[in-house]
Amino acid sequence: MSSKSKGNGHKHITETPDVSHLRNVEVTHEQSDISVSGVLTFMAVLTVATIAVSIGTWLMFRYFSVQEEKEQKPGPMALSKQEKLPPAPRLQAAPGFEVTLEKGERVNLELHEPQAEYRVVITQWKQALATGLKDQSGNTVGMPIDEAMKTVVASLPVRTKEAPEKLDDYAISLPTAASSGRATEKRVQ
Repeated sequence: MSSKSKGNGHKHITETPDVSHLRNVEVTHEQSDISVSGVLTFMAVLTVATIAVSIGTWLMFRYFSVQEEKEQKPGPMALSKQEKLPPAPRLQAAPGFEVTLEKGERVNLELHEPQAEYRVVITQWKQALATGLKDQSGNTVGMPIDEAMKTVVASLPVRTKEAPEKLDDYAISLPTAASSGRATEKRVQ
């Protein structure tokens, strides 16, 4: 029994009192709360089922591997992976992390960042726009945009600086209201 004295002479008791003599017949341990044998049985069945599913999955993968090895190889006339692709332009320019440039040069992008494909294709496009497009034989079939714009501007007809003498040259023919659209008159808008 431990006690502390306080300044006013009272002792404080910190020991738990003995309550063994108190009995409440309504509060007891219920036998139906949980079945320990049921929980252990469930855990054992779950463990056996997990092992069975794992073994079944492993056997299924082995079966599929054997079936794949038995499968006949494609014949010499079968299309290759590149030949199976749809014609250009394709939305994904680098299927399988590889870009094939105009000259047949292949750029492997497997270990590059996701934007690498975009950068390679943009570089190729800028080069084509700067030097002009070339056909399969290497002849230039296009020209850079700046040169094309200069050529188009040079071929446009030149306007004369003289304005037309009559203002009626700028008028448009509109149907009159009095004629119900049968006759027109020129109006300056």
